[in-house]
Amino acid sequence: MSHSHNVDTHHVPLLDIVGENRPLHNEILAAVREVFESGRFLYGPAVTELEDAVAKLSGSKHAIGCASGSDALLLALMAMEIGPGDEVIVPSFTFFATASAVERVGATIVFADIDPVTFNLDPAKVQAAITPNTKAIIPVHLYGRAADMTELQRIANEAGVQVIEDAAQAIGSSHRGCGVGAWGDVGCFSFYPTKNLGGCGDGGMMTTCSDEMAERLRLFAAHGMNPRYVHRVVGINSRLDTIQAAALCVKIKHLASWTESRRQNAATYRELFTDAGLANDITLPSDDADGTHVWNQFTIRVPAARRDALRTHLAEQRISSEIYYPIPLHQQECFRHVNYIPGSLIESERAAAEVLCLPIFPELTIEQQQRVVNGIVSYFESRKASAA
Repeated sequence: MSHSHNVDTHHVPLLDIVGENRPLHNEILAAVREVFESGRFLYGPAVTELEDAVAKLSGSKHAIGCASGSDALLLALMAMEIGPGDEVIVPSFTFFATASAVERVGATIVFADIDPVTFNLDPAKVQAAITPNTKAIIPVHLYGRAADMTELQRIANEAGVQVIEDAAQAIGSSHRGCGVGAWGDVGCFSFYPTKNLGGCGDGGMMTTCSDEMAERLRLFAAHGMNPRYVHRVVGINSRLDTIQAAALCVKIKHLASWTESRRQNAATYRELFTDAGLANDITLPSDDADGTHVWNQFTIRVPAARRDALRTHLAEQRISSEIYYPIPLHQQECFRHVNYIPGSLIESERAAAEVLCLPIFPELTIEQQQRVVNGIVSYFESRKASAA
């Protein structure tokens, strides 16, 4: 029997970027070739096409391309003129960029705790963190599930503060019928290759329903230059290049079907895990009754004493998993100076010790999902056997 193809049938990867792009290979290359032949590597027609598609998808009036999701956050703060003396409320259980953007504009980071079920900002904790110096709140729609924007927006409106949505993991998700990115003053998206809509490198997008804000975001992303060589503000250089946009224009047409596959995979996991009788050993992520969860990650909770051992056990069975995020931001060395009340971020610390993200990518097969579940079952069975 010849094994000419060396596909590892027993490995379950966390992601399959190559598999996702393979069917679109020719179409993406043709789109990139078109950009090469036009020579319009910046501000080409594909950028406008993608901006229009993302604006429509989120339900926002405007979308403005930029170089990354991290830059999108930074530009939003710059456009709002947030700086020294201003406070910005952010979760600690999130990717670094959410807080680093606040630090970079010289504003004060204020960490608020998360809801243990949704992993998103707890509105009650945000309410408690508001002071006369609060200028903005940055809710993160973590793992593809929209934060409770009804409550957060109400708190923000009442306090007269602005809202920047970190929707880097949540393109296409919604809360109460309204897309993420259209709730706040500015929505920030990332096209990092592992996202639900992933590019061939870095890229980002900002959405807003305000004409004035859209103009300011564009201005700050282009060195604050308008007209040419005239600068009234100091911006940065942050562009979504035409090649990235061209590839993403091809891929965005498939986003709805990929999202449907992710949602189906999540439902399948819930069935498989329920049948496996692991209810006492792990906590499954819940779907969102108030909106559309797009499942950038499928994140289970495992008791802290077992989580790392389970992850090692899965790795031995060639099943990939990841911890997003092992260290909450308030415990990062570079944010040591950020004042927070010890014990005030207990859910963020618990989540960091308990979460484990399992493969959920659209091309995942039911066989692969069964292997993941079996791998987790075998870990808990071997523990019970050794304890008996």
